[in-house]
Amino acid sequence: MNPVELTITRPDDWHLHLRDGDMLHAVLPFTARQFARAIVMPNLQPPVTTVQQAQAYAARIAAALPPAMVEQGYSFQPLMTLYLTDQTPADEIHRAVDGDVVHAVKLYPAGATTHSDRGVTNLAHCTAALESMQRLGLPLCIHGEVTDSNVDVFDREAVFIDQVLIPLRHRFPELRIVFEHITTRHAADYVRDADGSIAATITPQHLLYNRNSIFRGGLRPHMYCLPVLKREEHRQALVAVATSGSPRFFLGTDSAPHERTTKESSCGCAGCFSAPVALELYAEAFEAVGALDRLEAFSSFYGPDFYRLPRNTSTVRLQKAEREVEAAFPCPGGSLVPLASGERLGWRFSGLV
Repeated sequence: MNPVELTITRPDDWHLHLRDGDMLHAVLPFTARQFARAIVMPNLQPPVTTVQQAQAYAARIAAALPPAMVEQGYSFQPLMTLYLTDQTPADEIHRAVDGDVVHAVKLYPAGATTHSDRGVTNLAHCTAALESMQRLGLPLCIHGEVTDSNVDVFDREAVFIDQVLIPLRHRFPELRIVFEHITTRHAADYVRDADGSIAATITPQHLLYNRNSIFRGGLRPHMYCLPVLKREEHRQALVAVATSGSPRFFLGTDSAPHERTTKESSCGCAGCFSAPVALELYAEAFEAVGALDRLEAFSSFYGPDFYRLPRNTSTVRLQKAEREVEAAFPCPGGSLVPLASGERLGWRFSGLV
């Protein structure tokens, strides 16, 4: 018998885009309502490349939490990341580890996704930083796609594993790695079976949808993200590892807000805004394969364990109740269309317990 409600340890989001300025104020409450902490991506303009910049960004995030939410008992801790560049010095890694704000470094291959133009062009340029990260235990979060235009967009993750990730791990075997937003059977199999300290985050869209969803009844720009949705066989492989009970796989929404007109344009931005219904979407995916009993560990335990942080002690509740996802939410300059807009879900987030 399926439960009528589900109470779990308050989860964390191990891959999140919060933007900055007015957009930060618009989107932070959606995440802070469900998640206690989040690994915050550094791909602002300009990117967050130093500890000082990360501290300033963390302060802006803290200031953006509405006082009314604080009065209701909600708290949110941003776990900051540094944007790895060809010039990142080893000293910056030491400063990150010596402080308590930065919890990882993010690798964007140059040109891989939104605001990645200042990303890494060749990992050989990053040897000093990577050696320091390996020695000091600071994780490297990876956007795992090659950017070679001759490689098919649906194959870029698999090629990245062979051409970049495996050689990287041979060079730095003790480097702690999070392979973010994995999308393929190849990535799921690699992370599951590899030796050493490696984990992966999985988004709700890659658990629930395949690439047909992008073209269902026409072109659906709000289903477009990078890495792009893949074939059904890959979705099924991701569901299998997410619900397997392996501590190497945990929740990371990759929620990435873009104002509606920048998605619905002649050259739309990549990213799915899943924050308003993130836990409900994960519950849908786990329930579909009879694995609700494993949702708490995936959402609330495996991430903090890998990042060597304490698990949260508060709890949240989901109710088994049908709801229709909102068509859009207001934001500066327009509106934000959430992932699953207009769809009917079987779960409703009801808040802190």
